[in-house]
Amino acid sequence: MPRFFKRVSKKVGLSPGTLVYTGKERVEKVGISIIDYDQSQFEEKEAKSVEECFPFKEKPTVTWINVDGIHEPEIVEKIGKYFEVHPLVLEDIVHTDQRPKIEDFDKYIFVVLKMLLYDEEKSEVKSEQISLILGPNFVISFQETKKDVFDAVRDRIRNAKGRIRKMGADYLTYALVDAVVDHYFVILEKFGERIESLEEELVTDPKQETLQEIHVLKREMIFLRKSVWPLREVISNLTRGESALIQDATGIFLRDVYDHTIQVIDTVETFRDIVSGMLDTYLSSVSNRMNEVMKVLTIIATIFIPLTFIAGIYGMNFEFMPELKWRLGYFAALFVMVVIIAGMVIYFRRKRWL
Repeated sequence: MPRFFKRVSKKVGLSPGTLVYTGKERVEKVGISIIDYDQSQFEEKEAKSVEECFPFKEKPTVTWINVDGIHEPEIVEKIGKYFEVHPLVLEDIVHTDQRPKIEDFDKYIFVVLKMLLYDEEKSEVKSEQISLILGPNFVISFQETKKDVFDAVRDRIRNAKGRIRKMGADYLTYALVDAVVDHYFVILEKFGERIESLEEELVTDPKQETLQEIHVLKREMIFLRKSVWPLREVISNLTRGESALIQDATGIFLRDVYDHTIQVIDTVETFRDIVSGMLDTYLSSVSNRMNEVMKVLTIIATIFIPLTFIAGIYGMNFEFMPELKWRLGYFAALFVMVVIIAGMVIYFRRKRWL
């Protein structure tokens, strides 16, 4: 349940704009990396202090400031004050349970995304909040940990691959959003393999563990939907081109990301339907198996009814019974029982009950 509802009680009663980190407790040092570039030059460094980011605000080149770790709100506050970011935006950055959204403040655009990572050991999805601030010539990204999906974007900037060094900060924002959305497909492939394997097990040999796996997958699908579904509105607002910070040339690429987002949402919905159907299939399989067992037991009980009747008659202690003193009576009774059993088995087979 904590994956769906995080505890934010420590924010209760505080004034709006108060920066309180609501994510998991972390002790690692906050890292700040700076990548500054244009078509002809490139600079990358690790900032030792927040103040090293300030000179890049007025530079004509494109600057990407990436903050790894938001568990120290004072660092977020310093960056926000210098780059003139609204206090409520800073509050949303350190509040890690935000819904994916976009807000246009004329001077900058604020975007919240959910970056999904697949934990191979636990076979579950982990979510991390990514906050992006797009300015005229800079992009500031805030993430909870150092692990992200932006390595391909960094390589393209370093090696001047594609058009990223020729475009502005809006294209860099597109590249970051596109990297997050593309990684959703990696997550969906993992779930597709799990669902396919579970379907085979469901048909061949459903077990109690199968039911538990179905419930786990159902929970994961709900979590995926919660993380991905609002992204459609975010990308849609970016593609409308109402902000002066988004160039028309970038809008074409944003529409492509929008198409990918729709595809991800459709796949998640399809997986949800499949998993829900698998639960019904499991219950049907268990019910059918129980019916088969009951059918066999019923047939056995039915066969023994006439045998019990015969044994009951000859088990009575009456003195005057003709067959009691018959030398072949025992074998005759057994013969009659065998004939009855054979007749009933043949009848059941003709009725296809066996």
